[in-house]
Amino acid sequence: MAVEEEGLRVFQSVRIKIGEAKNLPTYPGPNKMRDCYCTVNLDQEEVFRTKIVEKSLCPFYGEDFYCEIPRSFRHLSFYIFDRDVFRRDSIIGKVAIQKEDLQKYHNRDTWFQLQHVDADSEVQGKVHLELRLSEVITDTGVVCHKLATRVLECKGLPIVNGQCDPYATVTLAGPYRSEAKKTKVKKKTNNPQFDEVFYFEVTRPCSYNKKSHFDIEDADEVDKMEIRVDLWNASNLKFGDEFLGELRLPLKFLRQSSSYEAWYFLQPRDNGNKSLKPDDLGSLRLNVVYTEDHVFSSDYYSPLRDLLLKSADVEPVSASAAHVLGEVCREKQEAAIPLVRLFLHYGKIVPFISAIANAEVKRTQDPNTIFRGNSLTSKCIDETMKLAGMHYLQVTLKPIIDEICQLHKPCEIDPVKLKDGENLENNRENLRQYVDRIFTVITKSGVSCPTVMCDIFFSLRESAAKRFQGDPDVRYTAVSSFIFLRFFAPAILSPNLFQLTPHHPDPQTSRTLTLISKTIQTLGSLSKSKSANFKESYMATFYDYFNEQKYADAVKNFLDLISSSGRRDHKSIEQPILLKEGFMIKRAQGRKRFGMKNFKKRWFRLTNHEFTYQKSKGDHPLCSIPIENILAVEKLEEESFKMKNMFQVIQPERVLYIQANNCVEAKDWIDILTKVSQCNKKRLTVYHPSAYLNGHWLCCKATADNTPGCTPCTGGLPANIQLDIDGDRETERIYSLFNLYMPKLEKMQEACGSKSVYDGPEQEEYSTFIIDDPKETYKTLKQIIEGVGTLEQEHAQYKRDKFKKTKYGSQEHPIGDKSFQSYIRQQSEISAHSI
Repeated sequence: MAVEEEGLRVFQSVRIKIGEAKNLPTYPGPNKMRDCYCTVNLDQEEVFRTKIVEKSLCPFYGEDFYCEIPRSFRHLSFYIFDRDVFRRDSIIGKVAIQKEDLQKYHNRDTWFQLQHVDADSEVQGKVHLELRLSEVITDTGVVCHKLATRVLECKGLPIVNGQCDPYATVTLAGPYRSEAKKTKVKKKTNNPQFDEVFYFEVTRPCSYNKKSHFDIEDADEVDKMEIRVDLWNASNLKFGDEFLGELRLPLKFLRQSSSYEAWYFLQPRDNGNKSLKPDDLGSLRLNVVYTEDHVFSSDYYSPLRDLLLKSADVEPVSASAAHVLGEVCREKQEAAIPLVRLFLHYGKIVPFISAIANAEVKRTQDPNTIFRGNSLTSKCIDETMKLAGMHYLQVTLKPIIDEICQLHKPCEIDPVKLKDGENLENNRENLRQYVDRIFTVITKSGVSCPTVMCDIFFSLRESAAKRFQGDPDVRYTAVSSFIFLRFFAPAILSPNLFQLTPHHPDPQTSRTLTLISKTIQTLGSLSKSKSANFKESYMATFYDYFNEQKYADAVKNFLDLISSSGRRDHKSIEQPILLKEGFMIKRAQGRKRFGMKNFKKRWFRLTNHEFTYQKSKGDHPLCSIPIENILAVEKLEEESFKMKNMFQVIQPERVLYIQANNCVEAKDWIDILTKVSQCNKKRLTVYHPSAYLNGHWLCCKATADNTPGCTPCTGGLPANIQLDIDGDRETERIYSLFNLYMPKLEKMQEACGSKSVYDGPEQEEYSTFIIDDPKETYKTLKQIIEGVGTLEQEHAQYKRDKFKKTKYGSQEHPIGDKSFQSYIRQQSEISAHSI
């Protein structure tokens, strides 16, 4: 979901690895240990929660979280909570990273000290104020000065304990006085419209009339005064109202101008408290990758996109733009992610991967090391399998992985690690059954393997067999090194990274999955001496169970099936594919003539066949909506029910109103429901953005409940469930990478020049690049540098134009917006420099 700006779309996303916490403060009870979890928050809104790690002061989480960020935010925050069974969970500490500081920690493992959390520091949102200072002549003819403070509205206040009933207090404070006034409470909204004016006498009446000036004594007094606006959440609890943020403005700035109107970011309360030593609360290890893409319209990207898309046809492929990107990026995966998405979007992934794989096979000397390195080929195939094969994994592995996670059968086969009361033979049998079942579901799943993966495997097999004609097994190992070693085995080992489980499994389950993954990896590798693959003797002993020819035959049959060129049959989707599930809150649909239209928590499930909800996970569905009955999926305006993160699923007879847990979840559900219903013949073109309540639509006031919508439906998404790719956004990502690594591109250009004129021993500083054809590579580099330079100029021009139009203190850039202040400084320096 992009934020639209003039001529530009802005996308924000964040990828987070939550590692571990260290040295948390001990629990005051006898055992001193804590049961902790970590949350990820956009400002105060929780968007992700790790599992609970029990009885530890150094909990290891090892969890990854990725999301598209659908709104503006100021802080990315991480809170460590201690679970309390009887009371509300207590916060141990937090890490809050300002949005403008995220680049400092980009893709680096960093330890952050946990900071103390108190109610006065937890703020978010902005307030719109108008201040007017005027002279008033009283009945007796003397002049006094009055201040009118108009509190217009607030945006984006936090929701505290599921509710936000805000009000504001306005205080005029000076050295010898303090006068406070209060707005009405606005119920159930975090975007309250107050529009209330408060009047304060600023100076005492004085006996002379001097236009627009204070006398000296009064001026000093005014300079010491400030207007303070505090936002509060009216609480029904006995603890009192909750502080939401404040704003302090000295009155002296009004002496230059009698009227002032602007938006301000709310600030934490400054109590002058001394914070405790920073090392008191321990620390948290995080790796954060925040990306912000500013995407122009498609025609801006044509030269660079065309250059990239013809990479498969360039001879040699090492001279192509896509290969060059892999050469200059610090990590191959950085290049692989946008390249794979771009080539998939334009249907050119198979020829591209075939070309780079063929080049890599030619450089490989030993058939036993084929595709074993972290090359651009390996990373591109990994990424393709992750994108195209996600639903294949769900169908194949999810049922049995869920069972392993739920049953907790003991499977430890290392005699040293056996727990008291466990039997080694029983454990071996449990593990053997799991391995057998997983091996069988994998080797019988060939017909479900996505076509794009089969086409790539066919190409790998042909390349390898041609290069190593004396090795009859290389046609299998070339494919098994991906499908087993880099697809199924990692998915079994870390099911959370492949969306098979919501969290990293507990230590016992994790150990079971590790043992299964090792065995499956070895079974799939088809190596000659299986037992020698294991360093541990207990694994070699266990593997004897599987040393039968039938296992090797099953692997070969499976590999033959998924890598044969004749398989052009597109998979039928008779079997339902689970796309998403989870708890949300829904409003009763009014199918019963009488009865309350209240809100209830339900477990929702979406497959490619139907959208259902039930009371709890595993129950019989209370309602099932066939996918073909979904006519549109759209956001619902907050004012409808005074509830955030709501969306509507529009059906022929009625509308289902649903509230998601947070803005990220809401966006995910809207996106996937829209994608899966995109091809429905009767899809709507218009809809009602608000609800039908009390006999009329809130948006357009029409009274008939079947009145056609008053607002155009949002733009269509691609019908392909698996891949929702924006080609322009991926090209923008690639441009950003080329721009980031421009010094390396220039170095590579030098290396091409040096190679073509000087064919003696290669200079060491240039030997890091693969350059097979210096002239062809030089030509490509020249085109890349020109294309990137043009786009860089467009971005710079856009920033200059935006800078001229943007007003500090506007709703987009409230006063207190540090990123905008630093941007203003940069632009001023650029302007001064150019002058």
